[in-house]
Amino acid sequence: MKRNLAYVLLLMLAAVASCSFTNKTFENDDKDKLLLDLITYVLEKGHYEPKALNDDFSVHVFEDFIDVIDPTKRYFIASDIAEFEKYKYQIDDEIKNTDITFFNLVYERLMERMGDAKTIYKEVLETPFDYTENESISIKYDEEAFAGNRKELKERWRKQLKYATLGTYDSKISHMEKKEVEGSEDHDHAAHTPKQAELESRQSTEKTLDEFFDFVDDLERKDWFVQYINTIVDEFDPHTFYFAPEEKEKFDTSMSGKFEGIGARLQKKSEGAKIVEIISGGPVWRDQRLEVGDEIIKVGQNGEEPINIVGMRLDDAIKLIKGAQGTIVDLTVRKVDGSLDVVSLTRDVVELEESYAKSANIIKGEEKFGIINLPKFYVDFNDYSERNAATDVAKEVERLKEEGMEGLILDLRDNGGGSLKTVVEMAGLFIKDGPVVQVQSKDKGKDVYDDKDERIQWDGPLVILVNELSASASEILAAAMQDYKRAIVIGSKQTFGKGTVQNVIPLNNMLRSNEHGDLGAIKITTQKFYRINGGSTQLEGVKSDIVVPDRYSYIDLGERDQSNPLGWDKITPAEYKAWDGYINYEKTIANSEKRMAASAQIKLIEENAKWLKGEQDETEISLNYNTYKEEKDKDKAQSDYFKKLTDYDSKLTFKSLGYEQQLFTKDSVLREKRNRWHKNLAKDVYVEEAVNVLEDLKMSNIKQGKLASVKN
Repeated sequence: MKRNLAYVLLLMLAAVASCSFTNKTFENDDKDKLLLDLITYVLEKGHYEPKALNDDFSVHVFEDFIDVIDPTKRYFIASDIAEFEKYKYQIDDEIKNTDITFFNLVYERLMERMGDAKTIYKEVLETPFDYTENESISIKYDEEAFAGNRKELKERWRKQLKYATLGTYDSKISHMEKKEVEGSEDHDHAAHTPKQAELESRQSTEKTLDEFFDFVDDLERKDWFVQYINTIVDEFDPHTFYFAPEEKEKFDTSMSGKFEGIGARLQKKSEGAKIVEIISGGPVWRDQRLEVGDEIIKVGQNGEEPINIVGMRLDDAIKLIKGAQGTIVDLTVRKVDGSLDVVSLTRDVVELEESYAKSANIIKGEEKFGIINLPKFYVDFNDYSERNAATDVAKEVERLKEEGMEGLILDLRDNGGGSLKTVVEMAGLFIKDGPVVQVQSKDKGKDVYDDKDERIQWDGPLVILVNELSASASEILAAAMQDYKRAIVIGSKQTFGKGTVQNVIPLNNMLRSNEHGDLGAIKITTQKFYRINGGSTQLEGVKSDIVVPDRYSYIDLGERDQSNPLGWDKITPAEYKAWDGYINYEKTIANSEKRMAASAQIKLIEENAKWLKGEQDETEISLNYNTYKEEKDKDKAQSDYFKKLTDYDSKLTFKSLGYEQQLFTKDSVLREKRNRWHKNLAKDVYVEEAVNVLEDLKMSNIKQGKLASVKN
């Protein structure tokens, strides 16, 4: 079945938003129970693949909720868990009966245990830490048992606080030793002896915990209940999420294209908040010291004592990280390589401009190629004609053609997706006509979205660059070009693997009358993407034609690292005809693989990736200072060794297009951004190999005649 894409999307959105499921009456004087009733009903009726509310579901909610609120196992003790476990197989029944007895019990006990914890950490921090003792701590908390009693719990706190304090102690000792070497007389209240360093480190940790518990004390019961609701919701899939009213407002703001803060998307981990995306143009992007995979473990405000966010809810950690434009946030970060660093950033509004497509000429000898970087598939939903990714890429292609482009690289690395409509139109720039993607809704047949415009804007050699962070719409485009054999895909073993579509449903729309105020909204998975060959992009993503290692090759990233992802499956393929513009397509891939196997830079990248994996797998940390220092120095030496990766020079020349060079006279900031981009491209072995592939494709491109006119 083939339909007009915009029409189908409009119908689907209208159906979901108005919710034909509202033939049920929702009435409950208890707001929490009403919320639970509404959300579970929407999930049952609207989710693409609803879960059965049974004992297995109950067990997952039980285990995940305990893990969410006590991830480091330093609040509850074994007897608490034993008491909770009588509900382990009853939560599904409670949900069906809008009963929240389990939540109430856990919440009340948590408040009690947090009160106990305030006393315990004060007691622990009264005694100096002995850093000469040979002991260690496992940071794989999910494999640890709950403490059996208060004595065991206090010992767990002691080790965790010693570990939390060790980095501060090391910093003070290193500072002290540096002062001694320099012979400085500068008295800046820094420690001057190991004993002072130990005392000040403990005091710093205590202040951090005081601030953390002050922060927690400000949380209301409703904040913890939202966490419980989202534990239930998260069992359906990682992209289904409940927004409390204020969080829905933030979501709307983010969808508008402006982000105030540091410009990074975070994911909760037991050891802090993991950076999973860096937003182009934001403070993190400009600073260049942080990267995807780094974990934020402490947050400070403009030089003040930082707050440890390990064990803190992600929403609460984000509240500390975010702030007004122009203010400074200090982030203590565990880098991908295991080293610790403090990075101070000035918060800012991240402008959408850096999310737009940009292009450059690539000069290699007498040849000229083009590269277009597309950070996301953007669109103005209020006015599609205003600005969108497909139209902008079409303009950049035409400009590159006018300047003599002989082959094109479309860089979709780190592109998290966006508008489906722009994907279909963009694919149409490179093929005559035909299907681009298949979409299947719950309990319905598939819809095939086609490019119906027979004009081709670029019929020359095409390479698409991807990595593990290329997701959703990026995967649709890469998959379509791969299935048509229109482009060669170069990159990671596979892309992110997000093959699902979500829609946001305001819960107030479900009620005929409401005395409880704004109930927020739920973002729910309603559809699934399939490539034209019938395979889903869910979980497996797109496998590159030419696989090249990168620093994340052995680290778990992507959909498979999320909680409860939907599975991969296959439907019938669409009718399409492969591109006939290349000869020796397979030989081009084989040539590239030979070059990659012989590349010293690629070998160094592979070595770095394996080392990073080993560092991440190391979960037993020594609490002996000398051992800790030795390991830290060893890791720093190895990290410094791999810094030579950035010394690589591809010998390629990158130049802005003519129209952009004219803008530089009035916009020095744009000039600086482009200069930095070009400098990084010149060090990029993947771009260099993409150019080599374009040369091979150019030799085997048998398409004749002039290129077609630009599509509207």
